[in-house]
Amino acid sequence: MQDKFQTMSDQIIGRIDDMSCRIDDLERNIADLMMQAGVEEVEGENKTPASNKG
Repeated sequence: MQDKFQTMSDQIIGRIDDMSCRIDDLERNIADLMMQAGVEEVEGENKTPASNKG
């Protein structure tokens, strides 16, 4: 019984590690695409340019 739980636990941890690598790759790809498109990272969705304030 203990061996079965250990095997399942190892499989879950392996899947979590795999998903973490995929997320890291996705974040890198998004950053590359944003750089190619000339888009700067914005901290908030509703950020307005300084020239439009007033």
